[in-house]
Amino acid sequence: MQIATIVIPNLNGMEFLGPCLDSLMQQSRQDFSVILVDNGSQDGSVEFVETHYPEVILRQFEQNEGFCRAVNEGIRMADTPYVILLNNDTICDESFVEEMVRAIETTGAFSCAAKLVRMYEPERMDNAGDFYCALGWAFALGKGKPAERYDRQREIFSSCAAAAIYRRDVFDSIGLFDEVHFAYLEDTDVAYRARIAGYRNYYAPKAIVRHVGSATSGSVYNDFKIRYSSRNNIYMIYKNMPWLQILLNFPFLLAGFLIKMVFFAGKGYLREYVTGLGTGIALCHRDKKVRFQWKNLKAYIRIQLELWLNVFRRLTDV
Repeated sequence: MQIATIVIPNLNGMEFLGPCLDSLMQQSRQDFSVILVDNGSQDGSVEFVETHYPEVILRQFEQNEGFCRAVNEGIRMADTPYVILLNNDTICDESFVEEMVRAIETTGAFSCAAKLVRMYEPERMDNAGDFYCALGWAFALGKGKPAERYDRQREIFSSCAAAAIYRRDVFDSIGLFDEVHFAYLEDTDVAYRARIAGYRNYYAPKAIVRHVGSATSGSVYNDFKIRYSSRNNIYMIYKNMPWLQILLNFPFLLAGFLIKMVFFAGKGYLREYVTGLGTGIALCHRDKKVRFQWKNLKAYIRIQLELWLNVFRRLTDV
């Protein structure tokens, strides 16, 4: 019986697929299947996988349907207890699957995040777990820091979907990745919804993955990424925070958005950032909001305390 399904979304990533898939074929634990969901690639990715990796299950879209639609398709196709999402620009250590499964089974978490290190500087971190703070900022712990500092398992706000394992049956109650996001902050959003429902997320430092990063979007800062990140941030806040919590955090959120405006103005992206905020406001419809339930009050309180704590964590990286 298979324990996990690995879902790899792909868009014109043929140059990365060989090393990524080879690393999966060499895993210490092999009771998993691999689904590659292709978003209309034009670089021969599908033909490459069909020829060299016939054991990989392929699902093809005619055009780019976005990260969320791609991973949701893979999750729907899966029939295993766990689903592992993996970016195409990664190479996994041979114990990756084994450590991912061990982490989620021992913690009872909704999701666990792998230890992402830089592909070409593996002694440096790429991501040691994602956090969200009262300023409205999502951030990756440890980025650019020495990897040896991040060897402790810990609770995190959310798992970076570049390499993370999820408990598949929880999606039945909280919903899949929100396809309105298309891309960016979708992993924070789904973890936020799981947190509201009382689930936890953990960082699994023994599951090590080398990651190129921004391989599909092309750069750390670009028009598409900035517009969608700011848009999705507004949408995520509206959807997951009850009105009282939004009011409570409003001074922090206002300060956070103003600081981001100044930052992106300095990078030459002020228009894209502001346009994204406006588009995000337009997405805020009543039917999208997570319904407040009194049974989840303790979870909301815990989340709020973390949002404040994570302002400090963002400044100190602890």
